Amino acid sequence: MEVHLTPEVEARLNQLVIETGRGKDELVQDAMAGYFDELVQTREMLDSRYDDVKSGTVKPIDGEEALARLRKKSEVRRNSRA
Repeated sequence: MEVHLTPEVEARLNQLVIETGRGKDELVQDAMAGYFDELVQTREMLDSRYDDVKSGTVKPIDGEEALARLRKKSEVRRNSRA
């Protein structure tokens, strides 16, 4: 398999090779494995959340309501610091 990297990514990879003494292939393999693990975890979390909503265990929140809650939480934090 051949992987094409942007010059910026390749420069970062080369820097890691220098800093760690590990080979490019090894670093790319580790990065891809970590990326795939993260994708699997995210997918499982999203599936679980969807199942919770679908079963009625969790009720969805309207977007405006969610935004209002975040704004209120931010305001409380700002006021507690003052």
